[in-house]
Amino acid sequence: MSANTDIDINIEPFTAVPKPALWAGVVAMMLGVTALLTAELLPASVLTPMAQGLGVTTGVAGQAVTATAFAGLIGALLSATVTRRFNRKPVLLAFSLLLIVSNLLAAVAPNIELLLAARIVLGLAIGGFWTMAAATTIRMVPEAMAARAIAIVMSGIPAAMIIAIPVGGYLSDLVNWRVIFALAAALGALVLVLQMLFLPRVAPKGHASLAVLGDIISRPGIGFGFAAAILVFTGHFGYFTYIRPYLETVTTVNVGTMAMILFVFGVGSYVGTFVSGAAVERSLKGTLIVAALGMGVLGLLLAAFGGALAFDTALIVIWGVLFGAVPVAFTTWITRAVPDEVESATGLLVALIFVGIAAGAAGGGAIFDLNGVRGVFLVGGLALLGAAVLVAVRVQTKEA
Repeated sequence: MSANTDIDINIEPFTAVPKPALWAGVVAMMLGVTALLTAELLPASVLTPMAQGLGVTTGVAGQAVTATAFAGLIGALLSATVTRRFNRKPVLLAFSLLLIVSNLLAAVAPNIELLLAARIVLGLAIGGFWTMAAATTIRMVPEAMAARAIAIVMSGIPAAMIIAIPVGGYLSDLVNWRVIFALAAALGALVLVLQMLFLPRVAPKGHASLAVLGDIISRPGIGFGFAAAILVFTGHFGYFTYIRPYLETVTTVNVGTMAMILFVFGVGSYVGTFVSGAAVERSLKGTLIVAALGMGVLGLLLAAFGGALAFDTALIVIWGVLFGAVPVAFTTWITRAVPDEVESATGLLVALIFVGIAAGAAGGGAIFDLNGVRGVFLVGGLALLGAAVLVAVRVQTKEA
């Protein structure tokens, strides 16, 4: 691959896109997603030793995810407006630099307060990067390849799940949890270098103001889609933040088996991500309903009947496949629903997804400390079932 640093893209999306498509830039975006999401998900893999090391309860340690989510909300809402006059490449590189700083701070944090501060820095980076990810990606490829490019970028999500959860969980049994955050910083540094080499210079597009956000919400059907996204991510992250305690206390597996289960969860998410491209093209609404409904039912089954290794593993793998479709489906929905303000609309969607993540992590932590991990899965399942009903009844989708 050759570097694209001398290329400026000042064009409208889908018009006169340079040939060949800038696939190296697309891959650089995917690597950014991988590194950021790896850092975001790390607390789920090291939650137990991290809580012990900081001298706090598991539920309190889980608020590392909540802090990231709230900061991500701020970053998603404001980044497009604050940086609207800047070329997107240096802005994206700045977010990757914040990723490195956050992981280094987490690695040396002596108490929960500094750890939460580090996670706030990470949240700002994630929110900003996600805001610009879809809009930047679709401007590097022809229109016919947009869905493929988005799927490639979104494949960074299951990649992060594999790196952060099973690998992170396995390493936490071998080395101190702080070393794992230091390794995440090293991964971020490598990605930063590759982004410097291969990301093109992309001019900002759209009005990117807070007034535009209000206009987007007021458009028909958009509010219901946003509400469904909040419920889906509330339920999913209610599960996911506390998956390690579930496997330790309900399935009662050792660290090695836990890592293997979470590895196949990540593989399932990879499958779901790529299969969802064809599913979304066939029926976007159907894909959203099946994913939310399926994850909700799985959560209820794990809450009520979990405990057998084979049963729990099978449900967790299916959960991974279903969740793999969620980011692709919601990203496709918003780019179709608001094609004239993709960056602002994506930023708003990301901000509201972070509301869901924060609600799942914070609510899950409170439920965990009061009623145990089965209660977390029960409430998360109900949230996902609510999302499925909302999509079926009120969400409007533009089919391809």
